[in-house]
Amino acid sequence: MPELPEVETVRKGLEDCLGNFCIHNVEVLRDRAIASPGGSSTFIKKLKGKTFGEWKRRGKYLLASLYKTNLKNSPTSSYFYAGSLGVHLRMTGYFQWNKNPSEPCKHTRVRFWNEQGDELRFVDTRSFGQLWWVPPGQSIEEVITGLKSLGPEPFSSSFTTDYLKNKLMGSKRAIKSSLLDQSIVAGVGNIYSDESLFLSCINPHQKAGSLNKKQLELLRENLIKVLELSIGSGGTTFSDFRDLEGVNGNYGGQAWVYKRKNSPCRKCGTEIIRDVISGRGTHWCPKCQS
Repeated sequence: MPELPEVETVRKGLEDCLGNFCIHNVEVLRDRAIASPGGSSTFIKKLKGKTFGEWKRRGKYLLASLYKTNLKNSPTSSYFYAGSLGVHLRMTGYFQWNKNPSEPCKHTRVRFWNEQGDELRFVDTRSFGQLWWVPPGQSIEEVITGLKSLGPEPFSSSFTTDYLKNKLMGSKRAIKSSLLDQSIVAGVGNIYSDESLFLSCINPHQKAGSLNKKQLELLRENLIKVLELSIGSGGTTFSDFRDLEGVNGNYGGQAWVYKRKNSPCRKCGTEIIRDVISGRGTHWCPKCQS
């Protein structure tokens, strides 16, 4: 599943490609891809004629402001806020940008065109991805309810060592499980939890509530560091993520432990092992993280 760096890479790509993109037509090829009230018919009706504005990311969600032009004021047309588009890529969702007409692949779920014929496609092999239209009179959290439970962003001022200490206090579950909990920190998943735990020399099985303040500070710093590194690399080659040009990122070749089962640790040479924690494959070094 795409994590924070992959979603941030997609956000940047969408914002670069879709400046002043006015939606001339919309086609929904899989109704279940639309999660907002009214389904695909309302989604299509409400997005036609709208122009994409700023794209934001919250955790693993993408959020785009939509605007409508008041043509009566032409030639100095005014833009009015006309709601938002929300997207969650889930496991295999990604966007494709097409300047030239072409037949969609069988996994294409939603298509957007502007008047010039440029096309944005939402492709999703496993069909878990979701899109929402949020009316201008409603808060985004009312429609995309998953946003309500998200913890702070790793880069935010509220994601402090003291916050982690208080949030994890008394917890008996594995620290790996806690890092996957989106209510504790938004956007982190399997790849970057493994990487940050390795860099912090913390055993992924260790009880979250047993970590001392020094360990938590190191973990916080390394989590931010590895996320920033992956964003700079355009995400990872390990996930099903693709950017708008169909390319996945370069972070995979730099991974310390993730997907390196039976390979020598890059620090000490000990064989990397793979366990399952909370149903997720977990890679770690038994020496560096003892």
